[in-house]
Amino acid sequence: MWALRRASNPLKNRVLGIGTSRACCAKSEVASCCLDVKASNGDSHLVASDGCISLKRFYSAAHGSPNFFMGCCSFSSQADTKSSAQEEDDLEDGFSELENAASAADVVQDSNVDDLNEDQLISEPELSEEEDDGDGVEEPQNELELFDIEAEVTEKRPPQMRASSALFKAIMAAPGLSVQSALDKWVEEGNDLNRPEIALAMLNLRKRRMYGRALQLSEWLESTKQLDFVERDYASRLDLISKVRGLQKAENYIEKIPKSMRGEITYRTLLANCVAANNSKKAEQVFNKMKDLEFPITVFACNQLLLLYKRLDKKKIADVLLLMEKENVKPTRFTYRILIDTKGKSNDITGMDQIVETMKAEGIEPDLNIQAILARHYVYGGLKEKAEAVLKEMEGGNTKENRWACRALLPLYAALGKADEVGRVWKVCESNPNPDECMAAIEAWGKLNKIEEAEAVFERMLKTWKKLSSKHYSTLLKVYANHKMLAKGKDLVKRMADSGCRVGPLTWDALVKLYVEAGEVEKADSILQKAAQQNQMKPLFSSYMAIMDQYANRGDVHNAEKMFHRMRQSGYVGRLRQFQTLIQAYINAKSPAYGMRERMKADNIFPNKAAAEQLVQVDAFRKSVMSDLLD
Repeated sequence: MWALRRASNPLKNRVLGIGTSRACCAKSEVASCCLDVKASNGDSHLVASDGCISLKRFYSAAHGSPNFFMGCCSFSSQADTKSSAQEEDDLEDGFSELENAASAADVVQDSNVDDLNEDQLISEPELSEEEDDGDGVEEPQNELELFDIEAEVTEKRPPQMRASSALFKAIMAAPGLSVQSALDKWVEEGNDLNRPEIALAMLNLRKRRMYGRALQLSEWLESTKQLDFVERDYASRLDLISKVRGLQKAENYIEKIPKSMRGEITYRTLLANCVAANNSKKAEQVFNKMKDLEFPITVFACNQLLLLYKRLDKKKIADVLLLMEKENVKPTRFTYRILIDTKGKSNDITGMDQIVETMKAEGIEPDLNIQAILARHYVYGGLKEKAEAVLKEMEGGNTKENRWACRALLPLYAALGKADEVGRVWKVCESNPNPDECMAAIEAWGKLNKIEEAEAVFERMLKTWKKLSSKHYSTLLKVYANHKMLAKGKDLVKRMADSGCRVGPLTWDALVKLYVEAGEVEKADSILQKAAQQNQMKPLFSSYMAIMDQYANRGDVHNAEKMFHRMRQSGYVGRLRQFQTLIQAYINAKSPAYGMRERMKADNIFPNKAAAEQLVQVDAFRKSVMSDLLD
């Protein structure tokens, strides 16, 4: 761990500030464990209690960028708004056709969100809330690590039986809100109900992100006493409640769990969902609760905090590393992956390489995900030779044998501008591609401005598979958006409507960017607002920001504030990125922003250097040379 901490480049003459002002709760164990805090000129020196040297910042602000990546590792979107019963008929240009294409049976109108068809509350798999480079997808730590008993049980089944589950098929055949009735009937018919069968059904539902049905299965199992619940069963139920109904309902459920079953697994599940919701205050409270209960500090819990701070407060990463060292918690490959990506996104390539060397020294070799992260950061750091070397390493000398790497290779070669390499890799997949490879190829050809090739891959998909999801359509739609091809985008939207695709946040995001790039910001705003009102799925962070950025550029304070408010209503609270864009709107409008510092403080947001400079520009009470003369 000392080597890992030394791999970071310290900021000269300044060390990490810690105190109650940096913590979300008065006595943050995360921030103060084994540390002696000494304040000096607003900064604090961290001194390990065992007399070790002071800890410098993990993140070097000298290499920083104001536009930090803020990924979303959420496993699903949650119900934030009630479905509207009134059909809006003023949507035009094809978007209204998408809404009308959805069956009326898919949206259940009810004033109680708990009674909604919860499968409809789950969005398409969300890539990220903000993709600052267009290549990376920050994937969450495998959620099944929380409930690996399900995977363990199914692994014991014969290979030919693992993919199929009669119980899963019965659940899938039931209407959305009739799962429990279907399960009653399934048992009455004399079907066997054992833990392996239940685990396989639950695993299949989770893999398909059908959390509403999975929750109904869990509730039925507990209410009918069909299964003797152990802690992992309660934890799984807690996770599903959080995904479908929100953190507050999940917290309330913990009180209903028998005390003997409220162990480390239960609380780490809640912690992971707090992180998924980007709720730093709640996450730190849960972590401290785990320490109060004297649960062991695990690498899983520390990785969750690293994920959280990577998005919201990079300065706190050093605190987690110090805590891991003190508690002798060994980093995993996933730990290194977070740290490597954090360094790369901060444009600290030297620090990133040092962490890789530290990882290798610990006997952990980079996997495909880490290699892809390295290559991406080399590309955007201008180190094309290093990027190519990593890509060749990913190929392993034989792309056909390492077919699994093609999905990552396609967009990365495109980012390097190497059309020949993209064509070569795609040729390996072309005879028998899978959907993920096709989407990667569409994205790659789009980056290379080869629209016809991207369209050809999409048409190939249409011929190969009977019905495509909105995720597949959205990939090509983003290509059109990036090239300001509004007419083609509208035509593709109409094709989606005709195919009966269900629409979700990814599609809205592509539509918003399509209109934003075409200069029709008000239209994009209208689409996003109506989408949020008519569905129970939360739009992506990037959808709101694409519109808010345009209002800020115009100096349109009124609409920037309106978008800021709508984001808060959707649950996107406490992001520095939002405040920076809002302040920029005031700057461009040449208008003072009264109380902006207080607003940020209320959200526990502390400005970085760039934000501090912005705040000075909109300070209504700042003194200038001219104002001093006039006074």
